[in-house]
Amino acid sequence: MLTLLSTGMLFDKLGVNIKSNMTVELFNQEFEGIIDHLKSYLLRMTTSISDAEDITHNTYIKSLNNLPSFRGESSIKTWIFTIASNLAKDNLSAQKRWTENVTDITKDAALANREFFPESMNIRMSSETGQYEAKEHIALCFTCISKSLPLEQQLCLLLKEVYEFKVSEISTILNSTEAMVKYYLYTGRSKMITIFEGRCALINKTGVCHQCSELNGIYNPKQNTQVELMKIDMVKEAAKNDKEHLFDLRMKILKEIDPFKSKASALQLHHLEHNRQVMEKYIEKISK
Repeated sequence: MLTLLSTGMLFDKLGVNIKSNMTVELFNQEFEGIIDHLKSYLLRMTTSISDAEDITHNTYIKSLNNLPSFRGESSIKTWIFTIASNLAKDNLSAQKRWTENVTDITKDAALANREFFPESMNIRMSSETGQYEAKEHIALCFTCISKSLPLEQQLCLLLKEVYEFKVSEISTILNSTEAMVKYYLYTGRSKMITIFEGRCALINKTGVCHQCSELNGIYNPKQNTQVELMKIDMVKEAAKNDKEHLFDLRMKILKEIDPFKSKASALQLHHLEHNRQVMEKYIEKISK
């Protein structure tokens, strides 16, 4: 952030003509206040650590360059997220969406990779942010599976359910109508609920994916997995079978976790980078 703020100070010294009431100093304060949410949004959108960091930096530079055009018709946060979303969409335009069974594909690849678990166990044992917690993996799982949605649906879900933008603000960010935003929210939410109902063993005991339990057994072998899982609201209430409420609880987990700063960030970012590389190779292979 020092680099970004220093850039802003340079603009002040160069005499950038700010025509709105938003000064460079105030802009820097606003940007610093949202940078964590912005970076996590971009990470969940791109699944790339380096892309999220680069786009965050480029968003700052572009926002600062265009600050004279800011007229306050939206909040500065909405305006910044609009610029970031456009940069990220340009970056993703040539990429194909992932498949719904991403967790199966990446699990098989991890089991076939002799280096994956030794590397992750080293992170688990040596890093202060290398803990394994099931709720962290729930957040990672959503990030990966949401990449199977059309991009507009994925972004609407993230912006509304995780970052708590209003429908009117999302329509500005995505340059869409409010009616289309509502449609994307409904279809994206419905699709994700259906996917998790069939795959997630934490919600449906017959679900095919048990990774939260399996990985907890690997990284926390002395821990009672079921006792730990029952500390998660979504797991405790799964028996009620209220699909909409369970989805809301899943979103609550995402809201509470900063993927760059959580107690498990180093381990989960390692998993995410592995998944991204595996899926890029997989998509390239099936596209030939």
